[in-house]
Amino acid sequence: MASVTAADIKKLRESTGAGMTDCKNALVEADGDYDKAVEFLRIKGLKGVAKREGRAASNGLIAAKLEGTTKGTLLELNCETDFVAKGEKFQALADRVLAAAVGAHDPSSIEVDGTPLKDVLDEAGAALGEKIEVRRVASYDGAFVGLYLHKTNPDLPPQVGVLIELSGENADVAKDVAQHIAAFAPRYVTRDEVSDDIVAKEREIAEATAREEGKPEAALSKIVEGRVNGFYKDSVLIEQAFAKDNKKTVGKVLEEAGVSVLGFARFKVGQA
Repeated sequence: MASVTAADIKKLRESTGAGMTDCKNALVEADGDYDKAVEFLRIKGLKGVAKREGRAASNGLIAAKLEGTTKGTLLELNCETDFVAKGEKFQALADRVLAAAVGAHDPSSIEVDGTPLKDVLDEAGAALGEKIEVRRVASYDGAFVGLYLHKTNPDLPPQVGVLIELSGENADVAKDVAQHIAAFAPRYVTRDEVSDDIVAKEREIAEATAREEGKPEAALSKIVEGRVNGFYKDSVLIEQAFAKDNKKTVGKVLEEAGVSVLGFARFKVGQA
């Protein structure tokens, strides 16, 4: 059996929100395998584990830039403390990096005034006394692009950002759906984007959970399909109930507006 360390337990607890004892037991049951331990917690019915899984403890900000109506960039710049995140020097660094990141899809490809991004961040880290990194960047170019930035704390820079690409120009719908995405964190636009492996895993977890709950064998198939459909409603944008009118799905709102979502990026500081 693999040894389970306090650090392993802490990581699982921070990422799932489950209790220390539950995390320890899950890791022991999973022989130290992190992903299997998360599945174990979900099967045991610890609410919220799936949504909280992947959460990390880090600070920073989300920066974004639109150029006209068809080009946009979204970037996450991280630091170690919120004290640095709300400082002028850190935010000025974000502006410099964002300007250099326009059109980029991979942080490793960014150069700031001809200098590799890593060197710029290392220099900034030395000056600020913290580790500074760009976790991710996303860019859209070609279709109509909308943007929404959200402050979870009025004393801090934006902590959540959404860049959305629509098939046609509609600023109001772009803003409304981007705000919805910020609040409800879908992972996919449509069911077609969900891989067969993920669906199979959700079905496996749903069946294991139903058996754990003692559901009758004859009802398992129906229960599993119901829970898989619930996964779609939680994870697929167009199947979610619209934030501004929960009697409609996001898909219905888009249909009425005559546009579709071609893609979106949602960044929240500290979340995978």
